[in-house]
Amino acid sequence: MTKKHIYIYSPSSAIRDKAAFRRGVARLKTLGYEVELDEAALAAYQRFAGDDATRLAAIGRAAASGADIALIGRGGYGLTRILDAIPYKAVAKAIQRGTEFVGVSDFTALQSALLVKTGAVTWAGPAVGEDFGAEGGSDDIMEACFDDLVSGQGEGTGWRMPVRDAGLKLKPVHDATLWGGNLCVLTSLLGTPYFPAVDKGVLFIEDTNEHPYRIERMLDQLRMAGVLARQRAIVFGQFTGMRKVPGYDRGFGFDSVVDRLRAALKVPVLTGLPFGHVQTKVLLPVGAKVELAAEGREVFMVWGHRHAHGDSHDHAHHGHAH
Repeated sequence: MTKKHIYIYSPSSAIRDKAAFRRGVARLKTLGYEVELDEAALAAYQRFAGDDATRLAAIGRAAASGADIALIGRGGYGLTRILDAIPYKAVAKAIQRGTEFVGVSDFTALQSALLVKTGAVTWAGPAVGEDFGAEGGSDDIMEACFDDLVSGQGEGTGWRMPVRDAGLKLKPVHDATLWGGNLCVLTSLLGTPYFPAVDKGVLFIEDTNEHPYRIERMLDQLRMAGVLARQRAIVFGQFTGMRKVPGYDRGFGFDSVVDRLRAALKVPVLTGLPFGHVQTKVLLPVGAKVELAAEGREVFMVWGHRHAHGDSHDHAHHGHAH
């Protein structure tokens, strides 16, 4: 069996933690993948992985690589700057030919824009340094989900919501477009041609290092813009690095934000999705049709078997829900 080919490129911030990056590359090789590094993967200009032209060229090379997976070196910041110049058709053609684009965080900008421009499906998932190169070793569940994607086995995921959500009622959701990603990046696209106008979708969100009041402010912007009420469900991933402001926040925290949003929306708000700036993360097909169901605290999201051309079987099976 030929080794699956992974192309690593850096479309956002410069890779400062070279040790983590090297560990990530080594881990991918250990897992049996053929790894190809983009010529500018370790480039640096100001805070970016090369200037704008360098990073645009890297995206073009990733699209032309013929790899099974095009994987970002890291997130950070840099893609919103170049959304006007990305070769969307080339990326969509690459996806049609079987290259899956995978990333997290700042990658939300490219995923959203690509969905608007071409309808192509990309994957919210790991990055090389933070995930495969994690200091304590790469996470088993993340690796299993990644392998599911590479081998074409992934059909869905499942998770358990926190105890406080045990009583949440969810009517099963069918045939809804999954979209979203990093809340801050997504909100920054609102009002631009790169914000997905998804109706009756499943919106998932995550973020890191944002205080609860900032998370609420971004959610209110999306809510008041009419985005949230149009969805079938809002799914909170992991919000990490949150700090309450001492002396100010008192009883106001993440739970308060979720409770207030639930009170303001008729749309169900689910929590606990294992995705975000965390080691244990599932891979999610942004732009794909999903089914969503919940029993008690158990939630199942299913997208069925996806071919390289992005179509799925009529009957979605429960994959082994991680």
